[in-house]
Amino acid sequence: MLRTTAAVIAGKAARVATRLRGGGGSAFPGLVAERVDPAFLRNALAEVRGGIVVVSGTNGKTTTTKMLVAILRAHGKVVFTNPTGSNFTRGVISAMLGELPLGGRLHADLAVLELDEAHALRFADAVAPTDALLLNVARDQLDRFAEIDHTAQLLARLAGQATRGVVLNVDDSYISRIADGLADGVRVGWFGLDDSAKERLGELQEQDLRDATDVAPPSTGPTDAFLTPLDARRFEMLFGRRGEGGRVGPLELHQRGLAAMINATAATAMARTLLGDHFVSATAKAALQAMAPPFGRGEVIDVDGNPLELVLVKNPAGFTVALGTYAAEHDEAPVATMITINDLDADGRDVSWLYDVNFESLRANGVALTSGLRAWDMALRLEYDDVTVGAVEPDLNRALDRFLAEHRDQPKRIFCSYTTMMAMRRVLADRYDLPEFGEDAQ
Repeated sequence: MLRTTAAVIAGKAARVATRLRGGGGSAFPGLVAERVDPAFLRNALAEVRGGIVVVSGTNGKTTTTKMLVAILRAHGKVVFTNPTGSNFTRGVISAMLGELPLGGRLHADLAVLELDEAHALRFADAVAPTDALLLNVARDQLDRFAEIDHTAQLLARLAGQATRGVVLNVDDSYISRIADGLADGVRVGWFGLDDSAKERLGELQEQDLRDATDVAPPSTGPTDAFLTPLDARRFEMLFGRRGEGGRVGPLELHQRGLAAMINATAATAMARTLLGDHFVSATAKAALQAMAPPFGRGEVIDVDGNPLELVLVKNPAGFTVALGTYAAEHDEAPVATMITINDLDADGRDVSWLYDVNFESLRANGVALTSGLRAWDMALRLEYDDVTVGAVEPDLNRALDRFLAEHRDQPKRIFCSYTTMMAMRRVLADRYDLPEFGEDAQ
């Protein structure tokens, strides 16, 4: 107990120091606490009796986690989560330090944690999750986890450590086959697309599931959630293939697109699993409709009376879905577009994945600017798809200034890799009094 208390004090001190230096999302306080007490994580979560839920997968972790937390809190649950989006184990500890008393025991009904595929296993080595929500497997940054099969194996190992239940993506064969390797007594729930929606995946399914072996469709039941898009913005979720278990919706999110709808369906399926008979469809609907998009994930900023949308893109699947979303919506007013790509560690050093994305939907209006460390590479990639690029400006600040000035009176959209999003979001926060990184998720 004394060691844990000392770790809390040391971690809180490191947290204050880090924030004073402008590093609000740093994992450094977690490192400090862990060095003082190697069992810190296990001790801190020891009294969270309602469940420790891990959300993982290649795409959509941050959005789905925030949606799940919103639904659970709307049902009256006290939920701890890692709001900064730091999905490594030490990031979880850093987020926890702000809420921990000196005794080092977290007071919450549930913990819902977004975790990177590899770091989720490190977390599970310290604290066995009761439940896991596994979203998808897609080829991510080429130099990160190497192969789709390796990522699938990481997630399968994570699911194998869940003690109570897992919720899986019925439409992703890499995920659905995980059900065969679970421990005895672990229940399985499912989320996925209604048959009417599957044609909208089209190219994305061919691209990311092309190497998957054939897997027989699993049996689903009346508590499993299925997405039915009604138009480009509205959708509903059916429990059971025909809605025999009820439904949530129709509803519309602040965040646009099919990907956001799928994330909402995953979160709703997990929430119903956790809440059981206490789940209320109307409460879930209200929570989802009220939720603002997470930092940089389809976030819309009012810039001098016109919307500026930030769209995070980090791999072929995510970029393909994002482009497909806006192509399908047929924006009434032409939208000025900028694409910013870095190749730092957090982005992935190898940007050749851009050649697996089809940019033809951008031909009509072109791209006003490319920017970032790989601005010229991005411009060249667009040229191969006959997309006109107005200018190339590697410096992000100069590019943002030019983009805002030259397109002052029209809607704007920026597709960003992770570190370019972080950099531009900080600049925009200073100019337009926006919440800082992590504040929107509290």
